Amino acid sequence: MLKIGSYGISDLGLKRTNNEDAFVVSPEINLFVVADGMGGAAAGEVASQMFIKTSLEVFATNSGRSEREMLELVQEVFRLANERILNHAIENPHHQGLGCTAELMTFSDQNYALGHVGDSRAYLFRRGQLRQLTRDHSLVQDQIDQGLLTPIEARKHSLRNVILRAVGIDETLALDLLRGKSHPGDVFLLCSDGLTDMVEDRSIQDILLSPLRLDQKAEALIDLAKSAGGKDNITVVLCEVMHPQ
Repeated sequence: MLKIGSYGISDLGLKRTNNEDAFVVSPEINLFVVADGMGGAAAGEVASQMFIKTSLEVFATNSGRSEREMLELVQEVFRLANERILNHAIENPHHQGLGCTAELMTFSDQNYALGHVGDSRAYLFRRGQLRQLTRDHSLVQDQIDQGLLTPIEARKHSLRNVILRAVGIDETLALDLLRGKSHPGDVFLLCSDGLTDMVEDRSIQDILLSPLRLDQKAEALIDLAKSAGGKDNITVVLCEVMHPQ
């Protein structure tokens, strides 16, 4: 059985008055989540918290999971959270338009599963190299894919925060479900766009390369985003696959 070291932290940033991000670091049930709310008027905060509550509920009643069961649980969290957020908007019209982006990661034996919706991100840091695992569900990412924008132009684009996919917006949710093998020494980073809008991937890699403890690395990433302007809430979850003792 894999042993996972983990640490999570969320920060208000320097410009916002409330934190619409939420996260879970729960190694005892193999659950690691980042959710970033959207909708304003405190509704974004409601959506991200609903996603967190749903993920804890679904995972808490299931243990000893096979890879197939693990994938089914990830899908169930997104399906159920999507349904609950939509129902909340119907029952609370003043929260109309609420939703959240989400990254959910879990492990089984040597495998990992990752559910992704929106423009929060998941990265894999392996053998000194950082690789983005997810693709942003955003307008500017679509324009990058079409060759209409360069990644550098996209970082400054006025529409860079337009999301094309989120939990709680449409009855049918298109979920990106990723899976792969994990290896001792791997570090997985789940984060809200409050980090990646402010900090280049190369700077993230440099911090993960450093000899700092996992908690210090997470806190250093938060500090880096704040020193770059901290325009949004910033949430970081790190999961390290430990070497067998």
